[in-house]
Amino acid sequence: MSPRNQAAWIPVAKTKPFQVGDAPYTPPGPGEIVVKNGAVAINPFDWVIQAIGPTLAPHLKYPMVTGSDIAGTIVEVGPGVERFAVGDRVFAAAAALSKDSGRAAEGAFQLYTVIREHMAAPTPADVSDEQACVLGLGLGTAAYGLFHENYLGLDLPQVPARPTTGAPGGRPRAVIVTGGASSVGSNAVQLAASAGYEVLSTSSPKNFAYVRGLGAAHVFDYGSKTLVADLLRALEGRDLAGAYAIGAGAVEACAAVMTQRGPNDVTRKRIALAGSPSSRDGIPAFFGARIIGNAIALALRSAVRNLLTGVDAKFIQVDEMTDPKGVVARVYLEFLPRALAVRQFVPAPSPLVVGKGLDKIQEAMAVQMKGVSAKKVVVSL
Repeated sequence: MSPRNQAAWIPVAKTKPFQVGDAPYTPPGPGEIVVKNGAVAINPFDWVIQAIGPTLAPHLKYPMVTGSDIAGTIVEVGPGVERFAVGDRVFAAAAALSKDSGRAAEGAFQLYTVIREHMAAPTPADVSDEQACVLGLGLGTAAYGLFHENYLGLDLPQVPARPTTGAPGGRPRAVIVTGGASSVGSNAVQLAASAGYEVLSTSSPKNFAYVRGLGAAHVFDYGSKTLVADLLRALEGRDLAGAYAIGAGAVEACAAVMTQRGPNDVTRKRIALAGSPSSRDGIPAFFGARIIGNAIALALRSAVRNLLTGVDAKFIQVDEMTDPKGVVARVYLEFLPRALAVRQFVPAPSPLVVGKGLDKIQEAMAVQMKGVSAKKVVVSL
């Protein structure tokens, strides 16, 4: 007999609050597992999808279960699954919002979620579900922008971390990751450091120690008038492999650094942008037509900037994040299990638990919309 499932449904597009009710229990297909969720995390994209889902994700069919970040215990494994067994604790990225899914069974905001095996990793025994569920979409977005060839195309992370010189006798390699205390930034800093890059990051001064603890070699005040000059000094004698931009003014600062480097400095003029130029925590800051208009304006400015300076800034579109052979899957399969076991990589940021139960998800979304610092909003189940 199948377990009784419940979900926080979006019954019709652009509807809130969620409607908590019964949901079918869906058994896993080939290469899939079913996880009984112990905790789920909230991403800014979740409330954007709730508000204007068809505008950004026309492939979704309603009623719909959304959400991307889960941690819990496996209750069933599908054909061909060899990495996991029933009873294993895992964290994962749920794939309901991806274009190759769009099905409610893969949404996070329910008691039992179908997860693709290559989008999950073991949860260490000393890590709670609330701590582990903060990864998901933030981790995938960070990995995609850093390592996919269409964006920064950096070397993949490894255990132990690659040397920052890349090759013996080479100059240190550096990468800029702005917004290091955000959900996406917290993952990007750790991944880039494990990939062998000296990370230069930004945050508010109160989060300097936090971002350094994640592996950043230097952290600067994102609001400082001397930010560009500070970054240029820190980059002396180093090859710049690119920039991962999160937050207001980040693209402009990174582009200025790239264009002001000396003629003999090795500078790769690529910027991967998570969110709009005026986003908070690496997500779009505007709704509806304003999101689209903002994206068009960004594309036009980027095209002009590229023509004038050679700086190529691209908004990260994670359309292929669920690719079983892609860079995100490789991070889940090859890096995370070992890195978490030796604490070279830690779940970050810390969870801010709003409450327990599916009926708390709407409240958690409201908390997230107000903004959090070096935290990720979580609901226990």
